Amino acid sequence: MPDKAFYENVTIITGASEGIGRELALQLADKGAWLALAARDASKLEDVAAQCIKRGARAIVVPTDVTQQSQCEQLIERTVSEYERIDTLINNAGLSMYSRFDELQDLTILERIMQVNYLGIVYCTFYALPYLKKTKGRIVGMCSLLGKAGAPTRIGYAASKHAAVGFYDSLRIECSGDEVTVTVICPDFVSTGIRERSLGADAKPLGTSTLNEARIMTVEKCVELTIKAIIQRKRELIMSMRGKVGLWLKLIAPKLVDNIARNAIEKGR
Repeated sequence: MPDKAFYENVTIITGASEGIGRELALQLADKGAWLALAARDASKLEDVAAQCIKRGARAIVVPTDVTQQSQCEQLIERTVSEYERIDTLINNAGLSMYSRFDELQDLTILERIMQVNYLGIVYCTFYALPYLKKTKGRIVGMCSLLGKAGAPTRIGYAASKHAAVGFYDSLRIECSGDEVTVTVICPDFVSTGIRERSLGADAKPLGTSTLNEARIMTVEKCVELTIKAIIQRKRELIMSMRGKVGLWLKLIAPKLVDNIARNAIEKGR
């Protein structure tokens, strides 16, 4: 028997075609979830959905650009049309960057990142919330340690994740009376492919990672920890000891934390 915590749990995952979103879909499929998979690339989503169905899940594909409000609304309505409810919304779609602010050649990079990483979660959450209230469901935000602290070359990404964390923290308070829980996930570096898709100073994807991918957390481990936190309805998950210590040090030695962040980016781990 699949894990009861997600058995027939109607779960929406944005950014489900690759990386953390794809792995979330696969691991939740093993638990018998009923999935609505969203991303821009329909062919990749179809592949993920097929694998989920083989693992015992139900899965539908809803091609969605989360920067488009109308498409986010359609994602929610298509899910409800198929499954008649929503139990869990996982806002996972994300976009990163790699450039110093003073080297940017195109400021629209910052607009694009904010649209994906912040407005995308606002749109999806807004339309899903009435249904989540009915099921006393879960909202899950895949954020980042950079939603808690800054880092060089990630200025737009960090700003968008700070906005996301603020949104979720405020929403959690508003939803407390409805028994809808909000879980914020803050991984450290994870080997997901996001850095290859990160935008450079010219607003084009880098095509290669700036980090030593072999020395950072695997996507499988990240998702295992994430699902455990979702099941427990945790308020927040800081995924690495470095992150936990860093946030504590930030209170008493902020300059030291700045130096740690700089060194981490420069050394690629």
